Amino acid sequence: MKKQRIGVIFGGRSVEHQVSITSARSIVEAMDKAKYLVVPLGINRKGEWLSERKSWHLLSQGESPLIATPPRTLPPWTVLRKLDVAFPVLHGTYGEDGTVQGLLELAGIPYVGSGVLASAIGMDKAMMKAVFRHHGLPVPDFQVMMRAQWESQREQALTQLESQFSYPCFVKPANSGSSIGISKAHSRFELAQALDEAARLDRKIVVEEAIDGREIECSILGNNEPVASVLGEIISAREFYDYEAKYHDNNTQLFIPAQLSSELTAEIQCLAVKAFLAIDGAGMGRVDFLVDKKSQRIHLSEINTIPGFTPISMYPKLWEASGISYSQLIDRLIKLAMGRHKEKPCASVSPNY
Repeated sequence: MKKQRIGVIFGGRSVEHQVSITSARSIVEAMDKAKYLVVPLGINRKGEWLSERKSWHLLSQGESPLIATPPRTLPPWTVLRKLDVAFPVLHGTYGEDGTVQGLLELAGIPYVGSGVLASAIGMDKAMMKAVFRHHGLPVPDFQVMMRAQWESQREQALTQLESQFSYPCFVKPANSGSSIGISKAHSRFELAQALDEAARLDRKIVVEEAIDGREIECSILGNNEPVASVLGEIISAREFYDYEAKYHDNNTQLFIPAQLSSELTAEIQCLAVKAFLAIDGAGMGRVDFLVDKKSQRIHLSEINTIPGFTPISMYPKLWEASGISYSQLIDRLIKLAMGRHKEKPCASVSPNY
């Protein structure tokens, strides 16, 4: 049987560059080498596409400060044309936000995960929450502020936000992942600092009410009829589940399955599927919730269209607990990518290069 050529795209320009490499490494290691021929497609921090040799180096050891020959500044088209399926593992901007998905659409290449629209909505927390609210999904109260407004009207902006939110509250860059740039503000001084930090990373900032809740996550798999995994709960070793708690603090605890009532579990799984369909998601997604510790009210936090695939990531762990191994999960995602590609008009027409 001829092996399928799977192009794993990783690295990239976002602040989640290193997380992307770790995810891609885990995916490549778990792929059934009897079925697939892995083609690594690395992108360095400057956004330059690397040769296959340098991509393997980036995947195995990390980026080298010494590059003997200039890397490619455009996708290696001769390599892309030979792929059966592309597997983007680009967390964050310039990868999870629809940019690479658009490139693959233009090239006519099947790819794992959501399309351009769902990827863009899923990346932009402000737009995501607006879509969820439009669909009647329970999102925490939030406000969007542009960097330009914050920089030109600092005192007015603080007063406006304090009239809407009580302390503590969360401040987030609209387009970021892995909790990078997220702050929990307990005072006016901390709110100003948090807005400065978020504005450093994005032109659009989301300020959100703080929910004293349990952090619950649900993995989604499928295209037109997606299904939900068992639920997992995260108990952060820090005040909230930030980057350090996710990737470096060994005291953060993961509980799979989450200890919730069967009724609450079913409701969260149903909401996770609705959230996935609301943005027109495809293939995979991880939906995050906060369950109020006192009222048990469910709050939909966000959806990730390219969830982490590192050895400690919830997405594959939840599916493993649901009876689908890491290797089987990759198989299903590749099949879903090919199935979705066949549904597109003119899917059989090859672009001219």
